[in-house]
Amino acid sequence: AAAGLGWTSPSAIQEQAVPHLLAGKDVIGLAQTGSGKTGAFSLPILQQLIDKPQAHFALILSPTRELAIQIAEQVEALGSRVGVKCAVLVGGIDMMAQAIALGKRPHIVVGTPGRVVDHLSNTKGFSLKGLKHLVLDEADKLLDMDFEAEIDQILKVIPRERRTQLFSATMTNKVQKLQRACLVQPVKVEVASKYSTVDTLRQQYVFVPAKHKDVYLAYVLNELAGCSAMVFTRTCDNTRRAALMLRNLGFGAVPIHGQMSQPKRLGALNKFKSGERSVLVATDVAARGIDIPSVDVVINYDVPQNSKDYVHRVGRTARAGRSGRSVTIVTQYDVEQFQKIEHLTEVKMEQFKAERDEVLILLERVSEAQRMATMQMKESDGGRGKGGK
Repeated sequence: AAAGLGWTSPSAIQEQAVPHLLAGKDVIGLAQTGSGKTGAFSLPILQQLIDKPQAHFALILSPTRELAIQIAEQVEALGSRVGVKCAVLVGGIDMMAQAIALGKRPHIVVGTPGRVVDHLSNTKGFSLKGLKHLVLDEADKLLDMDFEAEIDQILKVIPRERRTQLFSATMTNKVQKLQRACLVQPVKVEVASKYSTVDTLRQQYVFVPAKHKDVYLAYVLNELAGCSAMVFTRTCDNTRRAALMLRNLGFGAVPIHGQMSQPKRLGALNKFKSGERSVLVATDVAARGIDIPSVDVVINYDVPQNSKDYVHRVGRTARAGRSGRSVTIVTQYDVEQFQKIEHLTEVKMEQFKAERDEVLILLERVSEAQRMATMQMKESDGGRGKGGK
């Protein structure tokens, strides 16, 4: 089954974690996005399900809807030969449809903590009293997003006699506290240092005046024509505006951010995944855990607010041993933050070559595209300005 997904040899985290999990140990795994941790936690669960099939055998908690859907897809693909059934419990999708899926007694439940708690409270017949496995994926993000109360509620209604796995990109104080609350004598496996990026990633920056930031974005994308790119912005508004502006310039850009409905997000993602669109503009909320097999370039339109977010953003490219590139756009207001990122990742980034005169040739076209984007946003908001992250 693993070979069917193109997995021919185990990744470092799989090699380290799987033997302990098969031996029935609790595991805490520190690994970057893109390191193969879904395989690490799901293969041992599937192995045990083959030996002893049971409904509601495992619960996998994830911080975002997209990540939950993607984990369920991978688990079902891995377990397809043995007929493994998953139910996905996430917000933004009808509760009733999910309750029907739970009524079919799936082996594995994947979901976001809030929606899992909703179903435990409101869906007749849904109980996790027989649960054998709990997985907390992207635990640092689960806690950053204030899911602590929901996780506590879930821990109260599941058996103490169970196996627990906790995966996180970073070991924060909150994660340590959660580990003490729900793991029993865990084995710790680690494949990435606290702020590491992979060796196959070429990390570059371009220093720009803030007023010409959009012009430089267009220039970088022009220079990297033919590549698939993810452009990261700090707010929903920036995501919408940048995607509209790039579209007005003729780039195949789609946005994905927190204010979009779930079907729209998935639609945008699928257009990008299928290659129908070559540029995905996203906020950090969308950055975590989206499974896009390979992105050629990550562009940080806004410098990330902390080094952890930088590592997660650039973790979208150079995955599974492939080469990739990141370009961070740095204005005069971002220098201090940029230097912090270089210091913590221990990477001295190289300069992306951009001759000012060549860049400014695009100024007029970009100004017009910006003007149109502002009008388009006003029209779609019905004349109201909308903020948001």
